[in-house]
Amino acid sequence: MLTTGTFLCKPFNSRPTSWAPSSVNHVAAANTKKRQSDTNFDKFKTKEIKGWFKFGITSTGLYLSSGARRRRNSTPITTTAGVGGDSSVTEFDDNIRKLLQAVLWVAEGVYILWLFLLPYAPGDPVWAISSETVNSLVGLSLNFFFILPLLNAVGVHTLEAPVLHPMSEGLFNFVIGWTLMFAPLLYTDWRRDRYGGSLDVLWGFQMFLTNTFLIPYMAIRLNKIGTEYNPRKTSQLGSIMTKGAPVVGLIGAAVCLLSTVWALYGRGDGSFGSVPERLEFLMSYLGSERLAYAFVWDICFYVIFQPWLIGDNLQNVQKDNVAVVRYLRYIPVVGLVAYCLCLIPDQET
Repeated sequence: MLTTGTFLCKPFNSRPTSWAPSSVNHVAAANTKKRQSDTNFDKFKTKEIKGWFKFGITSTGLYLSSGARRRRNSTPITTTAGVGGDSSVTEFDDNIRKLLQAVLWVAEGVYILWLFLLPYAPGDPVWAISSETVNSLVGLSLNFFFILPLLNAVGVHTLEAPVLHPMSEGLFNFVIGWTLMFAPLLYTDWRRDRYGGSLDVLWGFQMFLTNTFLIPYMAIRLNKIGTEYNPRKTSQLGSIMTKGAPVVGLIGAAVCLLSTVWALYGRGDGSFGSVPERLEFLMSYLGSERLAYAFVWDICFYVIFQPWLIGDNLQNVQKDNVAVVRYLRYIPVVGLVAYCLCLIPDQET
């Protein structure tokens, strides 16, 4: 090892032949190693992020995985995309976002045309609706959440409940009970401010027309945040729904469970037949009534939208229950009940 004293004793024109080249070589080797490490890390992150997007699309058919894109205020990450130049992760994200929005708007157009306007689906279109269908709608609305039938059953006859087939009542209230539980989820959605309208109005119309209004919301919430982004204050109804989310979840769960039992065994003293006969009626009902046929579409969309929205908002769930909700979100109705029950108290993100 060369000491300071021996170095200073050397002639002025002599040069330390072992120290300088060795240091330069070490520095160069360290820099080369760091560049290789950074390049490998960038390639790994690019592959990981794209893998998350691929998983999110293929697992649900329509939604982005929350693990790869919960970057509300992140800066663009530039990665090496192989031979030919660089690409941006945010650019890839933006392409997926635009694709999903296009799919959702097409789905909205098909939903309205096929279920409301065109005469090809089972039942009557809205412009040729029969009086029988109108009477059925009124009767189902009066039996909302089985309030009137249950009151009549315990001897309260202030208003008599219309007598309808239990299968039609069960299907109607099952979908409406499921729709009710979307309220806490919508009011705590971290993307909700990208929807410029009133969430109160949106959810109110969703209770009656279901996906006619939920599909556009799902598309609009994918918009980019504007330069003058100002989070809106939660409405009074929104505060009630979020603070009372466990109650909303329990009510929705009870209605969905009661709807199933009612459809199979309700009005047993009537002439509605056994369970096999009721299931046979259900098949006939779905193939002849536009309202019942539309409920099948609603259930299919809810099966997609429920895990999508919950997955995007797992940060609103109590920390100890995140893993449970993450897996239960794929189970229709059950996942939404779990989200409502495990929502952080007073959560208004």
